[in-house]
Amino acid sequence: MILKKWTTSLGLLSLSALVALTACGTPASPGKEGKDAATGEAAADGGKKTLTIATVNNPDMAIMQKLAKDYEKETGTTVKFSVLPENDLRKQVTVDVSMGGGKYDIVTIGNYDAAIWAKNKWIEPLTTYFDGMSADAKAKYDLEDIFPAVRDGLTYDKQLYALPFYGESSMLYYNKDMLAKAGVTMPEHPTWEQVAEISKKVKAANNVPGIVLRGLPGWGEVLAPLNSIIHAFGGSWYDMNWNAKLNSPETVKAVKFYADLLKEAGQPGATTTGFTEALTLMSTGKAAMWYDATVAAGFLNNPKNSQVVGKIGYVKAPSAAKDNTGWLWSWNLAIEAASKNKAEAFKFMTWATSKEYIAKVGESEGWVVAPPGTRKSTYENPKYKEAAPFADIVMQSMISADYKKPAKDPVPYQGIQFVSIPEFQQLGTEVSQDIAAALTGSTSVEDAMKKAQEKAEKVAVSGGYKK
Repeated sequence: MILKKWTTSLGLLSLSALVALTACGTPASPGKEGKDAATGEAAADGGKKTLTIATVNNPDMAIMQKLAKDYEKETGTTVKFSVLPENDLRKQVTVDVSMGGGKYDIVTIGNYDAAIWAKNKWIEPLTTYFDGMSADAKAKYDLEDIFPAVRDGLTYDKQLYALPFYGESSMLYYNKDMLAKAGVTMPEHPTWEQVAEISKKVKAANNVPGIVLRGLPGWGEVLAPLNSIIHAFGGSWYDMNWNAKLNSPETVKAVKFYADLLKEAGQPGATTTGFTEALTLMSTGKAAMWYDATVAAGFLNNPKNSQVVGKIGYVKAPSAAKDNTGWLWSWNLAIEAASKNKAEAFKFMTWATSKEYIAKVGESEGWVVAPPGTRKSTYENPKYKEAAPFADIVMQSMISADYKKPAKDPVPYQGIQFVSIPEFQQLGTEVSQDIAAALTGSTSVEDAMKKAQEKAEKVAVSGGYKK
């Protein structure tokens, strides 16, 4: 079975619940604990510690649970995992951190959450902990090795609040045999218009969808690829004055392009296609091209799950009015502000996100499943590059991801496939439903985006963004 693990289906707590919850706990000073974590010395009380980690049920974390047994033997610290579906994880963890419950020491969050949770003081800033590390320990961990765009997504008010164990951008996959049969060649840096033309030719020549794209409603489903295309076409969600721009000519053009591409060259029943369904089509040779997360490259190149190993080509996210349009997502570990084991939590986090941990996974589980998208050194490792022919494209995509400046023109938000405001989880979901109606043909793109515009305007006012 192919498991889904990342940017997709990011069901979070509803807006009303998230906004209503307020932080009750004040983070403890990390000074002494930071030194303990840096040196690896025993906790002040001399007793054994138990860490509780709340995390998603994905393959990367399954490997972490397995390898954590070695960490327990090395340190004497007991590590307990509370493994939950994404929806349940968000609800339970958000309630706990907002009330200062301290049920979890380490929580798993997305880069969408990081700044929001940091602002609410739900998670612990990590800068002082790193400052307390010895020079050797700091050099060994090597924060500069983490992709800058990933670090940016985990930084609030100039402080780092989480450490990444998995990251992704987006890129275009294509079946080389199918393109050859159609007599077409994929440009090294294609535009979306070129992709559309190629997809139609390949569909006619191979009698399969020329391209597969997500259409399943959800801010982490259809809006993941579509938002990056909206930004590529010069559109945006808001301008610098927080005026909604979802019915602007550029945004409407991008959504219409997406809808037309699916209609003319895409898979049937697009609104039932999420990441998992799209991956299945591509990995079984039932689609010629696919634009989606870079993490899928490992699955498409894994003989256990894929029928197209060796047949797939890779290029960076296509361009239009803007280049560097690949999205950015990461799953990350953060210390809950109310944790009573912050020193040990930091120590575990640096272990689980280190170069050494990635090598440990590569050697024990296979390099093709080593945690992707976090460190430059992974993509410079000869063993990883041999197992992952897509490594160079992924590294380039991660480096060029424009998280701070997602749109062609200046915008007041960060994030490429999402808008970094708490309200986006609900707003994005509702807008995705309007767009899904346009994809099915039950309404026009123009009418769908008119509805979306009204919703985005209301959020700008009710959220206090628009003055």
